[in-house]
Amino acid sequence: MPTAGAETDFAEHVAFEEFRAGLPAGRFRVVVDPKLARRYVSQRLLLIVLLMPLIGIGIALALLGARWTGGLLVACGVVLHRLLMWQAPQILLHMAAGDAKVYAHATQSGLMEVRRAG
Repeated sequence: MPTAGAETDFAEHVAFEEFRAGLPAGRFRVVVDPKLARRYVSQRLLLIVLLMPLIGIGIALALLGARWTGGLLVACGVVLHRLLMWQAPQILLHMAAGDAKVYAHATQSGLMEVRRAG
């Protein structure tokens, strides 16, 4: 027989509009899986498609003699990728608050769990 505390461990579904209205007011506690968020944000924003040319151009410039410019482009590409991966849970939360499809996918696939605060 389940106890009363065990029943509150399961979160009920929160509709997108309710989530969108209640998030700034602090009515919800959101738990984001950082590892899954990194993968989702990377795929959703097409980071490989955007950052690989930047790093590739930097390597080409470094090999052609413009070492400082090429090194700077490579460093910018690597730092930008690491920064985006570090901020992936916040980016996912921002994307979910703005788009109902992203919210539905994130909550149904286990990327994000929404619980009522209090």
